[in-house]
Amino acid sequence: MTQSIAIIGGGIVGSTAAYYLSRFGHQVTVYDEGTGQATSAAAGIICPWLSKRRNKPWYRLAAGGAAFYHQMLADLNADGQDTSFYKQSGAVLLKKKAKATQDQYHLGVSRRQDAPQIGDLTILSEEELEQLLPGLKEQEHALYVAGGARVDGQQLVATLLNYVVENGGKRLNERAHLMANNIVESASGQHSFDHIILATGAWLPHILQPLGFEVDIRGQKGQLAVLQTADLDNRNLPVIMPEGEIDILPLGNGRVFVGASHENDLGYDLTKDDTIIQSMIQNGQALFDDLKDAELIEVKVGTRAYTSDFSPFFGYLPTSETILTASGLGSSGLTTGPLIGYQLALLASGQEASLPLDDYSPAPYIKLMG
Repeated sequence: MTQSIAIIGGGIVGSTAAYYLSRFGHQVTVYDEGTGQATSAAAGIICPWLSKRRNKPWYRLAAGGAAFYHQMLADLNADGQDTSFYKQSGAVLLKKKAKATQDQYHLGVSRRQDAPQIGDLTILSEEELEQLLPGLKEQEHALYVAGGARVDGQQLVATLLNYVVENGGKRLNERAHLMANNIVESASGQHSFDHIILATGAWLPHILQPLGFEVDIRGQKGQLAVLQTADLDNRNLPVIMPEGEIDILPLGNGRVFVGASHENDLGYDLTKDDTIIQSMIQNGQALFDDLKDAELIEVKVGTRAYTSDFSPFFGYLPTSETILTASGLGSSGLTTGPLIGYQLALLASGQEASLPLDDYSPAPYIKLMG
C-alpha cells in the first residue's frame, strides 16, 4: 500500500531513505534547508576495514556500508542515474613505522574473509609508491588497499534526490518542524504523513527538544578545502590516508579534496576559518607535491553528529511506531549512511531490517525529559 512519508533532512541518510522509498512506490516529501549538512561538506573515503575500533556493532555497520555501495550503485545504474560520484580508485595508508604498516596488512588479510570488498592488499616499497603516486613526498613504505574508494557526498545526494523528484516525490528547501500527530510544519504549511523519518544529523536535538525529548548528540565542526591542481588526469589516483586527521582525495579534472578538520568546541559554527584551512593545505603540501601550486577554489563547512560513546543509532523514536530516526554517524557517515538510510526505508515500508535493530537502538540516546 502506498504511504505518504516525510523525510526531514536531505543528507546521506535522508536521501538514501528517500531514494529507496520512492523505488518501493511510496509518496515521498524531503525537507532540507541545507544548513551545515555534513554530507555535502565531507571528504568521503570508503575504506573502513583497517579500523582498530573495538566496537563490533560499529564495524559490522561500517563494513556492511562499504559492501552496500555495490548494491546501491547497481540499483542506480538500473534506474538510469549517473554514478560518477563513486570511484574505486584504491587507498594508500601511510604509517610512520614499518611495523604499523605490517600490522594493518595482517588485519586486512584477516578481515578479507568476511569482507572480500577489501580486494588486494599490498605493502608498497618507496619505488613502488613513486610509480603509483609520483607527487608523494618520500615515504619508505605504505599499504595499498585495492578496494578503497572515494565518494563525492554532494554529488551522491543530488543523484539520489534527482530520482525521487523524477518519480513524483517532492524536495522542499525549507526548514521543517515536527508537530504532534505526525504533522510536519514548514513554509509550505502543515501536512500530515503516515510515516516520518528524522535524518537531521547533528540538528536532531533541535527538532526533538520542543517535543520534550533530550538527545545525546553533539555537533563537531568540519572544514574541507577544495583545491585545483594542474594534474587534470588525477581521477584514477588513489586516495591518500596519512596518520592524523587530514586525508587527500584526488577527484578528477585536477580537483583535490584536503581535510577535513575536527573541531569539537565549534559544533554549530559554520563560518570559514582561514587559519585552519591554510594549516590543512600546508599539511597536504608537505605530503603531496601536486598541491604545491594549487589554487583554493572552495571551502566546505559542515557539522558531524556524535553520541557520547561515539556509536551511531537508528530505528523508531521511543514512544512512536510511525517516526523513525538516525544520528551519531560521526566521521564515517558517508560509509555507514547509505546502509542506515536503506534500513529506515525498509522499516517505514513495513519490511524487516537486514541489521539487528537492538544493536543500534535510539533508546539509550533519546529520552523524554522530566
